[in-house]
Amino acid sequence: MKRIAGFITLLLLSGLLHAQDISKKLSEAFAVFEADSQLKHAISSLYVTDAASGKVIFAKNEETGLAPASTQKIITSVTAFEVLGADYRFTTTVRVVNNELVITASGDPALGSWRWTSTKPDEFINSIVTSLKTNKITSVASIRIEAPGFTRSAIPGGWIWQDIGNYYGAGAHALNWKENQFDLLLKSGDKIGDKVDILDEGYAALYNNDLKTAARGTGDNAYIYYDNLVDGTIPAGEKSFRISGAEKDPGGQFIAELTSALRKAGISIAGKSGNGDAVALVDYTSPSLDSLVYWFNKKSINLYGEALIKAMGKEKGKEAGTDAGIDVLKDFWKEKGLDVTALNMSDGSGLSPQNRVTTHAQADILRYARQRPWFAKFYDALPDYNNMRMKSGTINRVKGFCGYHTSGGRTYVFSFLVNNYSGAASSLVQKMYKVLDVLK
Repeated sequence: MKRIAGFITLLLLSGLLHAQDISKKLSEAFAVFEADSQLKHAISSLYVTDAASGKVIFAKNEETGLAPASTQKIITSVTAFEVLGADYRFTTTVRVVNNELVITASGDPALGSWRWTSTKPDEFINSIVTSLKTNKITSVASIRIEAPGFTRSAIPGGWIWQDIGNYYGAGAHALNWKENQFDLLLKSGDKIGDKVDILDEGYAALYNNDLKTAARGTGDNAYIYYDNLVDGTIPAGEKSFRISGAEKDPGGQFIAELTSALRKAGISIAGKSGNGDAVALVDYTSPSLDSLVYWFNKKSINLYGEALIKAMGKEKGKEAGTDAGIDVLKDFWKEKGLDVTALNMSDGSGLSPQNRVTTHAQADILRYARQRPWFAKFYDALPDYNNMRMKSGTINRVKGFCGYHTSGGRTYVFSFLVNNYSGAASSLVQKMYKVLDVLK
């Protein structure tokens, strides 16, 4: 027994010495990082804890609220797992009421998405057509989308003008369709400064086009603005260059596509309203929440975060709106003992530069997640960067990483945020990796 006790003491002592060594190395690495010229006018925060014990391994500026960019998605994801449940599904219902085709929307962000076979546009539209035929309905008076409980605003306050016209700035509507995106196909000139043409005549007529040709290899520097302006550059010599914008009226786009499909199937939209019994046609469900969270984090889809925030508000009896959902999120973490003044959030995705959260709060939430039955699904949704499982975040002059790393039998939880750095993001990332490499 004495030998066993001695062995356990040695293990504990070894673990303590290892933790002290990691703490010292992190302190040294972070000091070098902060002294770098890219950080001259920046503020950085790093918080690292032992996942099992919660012991703080390293902390610097951990109580300072910083813009988290898309690392904020881990907060929304973990809260959604708890508030909505891993098996939660959005349901879009379709029925005929008084000869009117009524779609009751639930904010499903995956409706019409190409990421799952079951959500592709034809699947939903064909289910409606088939059900109408099965019920021998050959005409409807009109098509209407209803959205009980949803606020009018699709775009959270604080999102910037340059973002909201582009695909990653698509708002979360009651009825979302094809992830609220559309594509512009462009053709550049052969010389720098040449005009860029929009190949689709319909879009060419709709948009004011200030696009120019840039040098070959310069990549996509084109922006679609909410007021129907396209500006910026694409490389020379491109014959079919694709950029994606945010669809402002996904419900209208869906109705147009459904109308076309109904007419092709011989179902007219010119009937008269009536007073007949309601006919239930389709209850269309989204993939489960754990599957939505997978793509939300893997591909950093802002739309999914905004839809989840609104769903949390609605699920708790509030309105399906951004502010209500954030209130639900904060109430949940307050009940868990977290200081919610560390969670100053304007949206669910992190796209707003107005968001301010602390690395301490993020790490606490990540550690909490490890104790939950759905953790494996959340962990699987985290991208792999630098051979570490972590969510990244990037907006203008903001870079962050937060997640987990296991080394030597010990798992670390960390959050690392940098605001107002200078120079290239790619250079900063390598310097951040160098600090995190201490955990390996």
